[in-house]
Amino acid sequence: MKYFLPLTLFFFLACNTSSKKENKKSNAPIEQLKEQIALYPDSTELRMQLITILDSMSLYKDALYEMDILIKSDSFNANYWYEKASLYEKSKDTVAAIVNYKRAIRLYQSPEIMLTLANLYAEYRNDTSLMICKEIETTYTDRKYSADCLFVAGVYYARTGNTDKALEAFDYCINTSYSYIVAYLEKGFIFYDKKDYKKALEIFKLAAQVNATYADAYYWQAKCYEALHDKTNAIANYERALLLDKNLHEASEAIKRLK
Repeated sequence: MKYFLPLTLFFFLACNTSSKKENKKSNAPIEQLKEQIALYPDSTELRMQLITILDSMSLYKDALYEMDILIKSDSFNANYWYEKASLYEKSKDTVAAIVNYKRAIRLYQSPEIMLTLANLYAEYRNDTSLMICKEIETTYTDRKYSADCLFVAGVYYARTGNTDKALEAFDYCINTSYSYIVAYLEKGFIFYDKKDYKKALEIFKLAAQVNATYADAYYWQAKCYEALHDKTNAIANYERALLLDKNLHEASEAIKRLK
């Protein structure tokens, strides 16, 4: 006597098998690197490759475990502490991120690491961001760092609701470095939040002129067009954003919603 699986169960098992195959395929590079590391446990290059892959797959806990192994081998390497802080920041553990950025800075007072920490403080409305920027500006005369500090100040003022000072800081940032694309976006966000969609649209269009391959510039144009009930231009810009960044799922969802 023959027995037949119910059709729904058949599809479930087939999909489950397919999913397992996909997981095995995606985990293959990780397993291969782990095998190589087992053979060469002192290889920094191999372990960093593994951390990079784990990071790209949002496997932050595993990446942090591997990073701790590197730190144990060289606890005076500022870059290790910086990478560890970055992983914590991506995993949304802000407190641990700040602690580890500070450790990195104690080992090597890099303006790049200081700016990363300052920007994180600014996002959380902590005026320590301004103090760090002041220290950078008095120590380094590079025009790039001046633009970075102005941007961080703009973020701090924007997050604390002082939009006038935020706009002033972003304008100075752009005057210092015309191609500072994220400063344009932050300016646009301020007007978008105020529901001044026409003004925001002007700024996002300017951002696209500065960098024609920057997906977010088109995505936010689309958001403005949608708010202005211009469905045709909204869809066109969502599609352009998605063409430039296939991982921009919000654009994909918006296109489905509007069509």
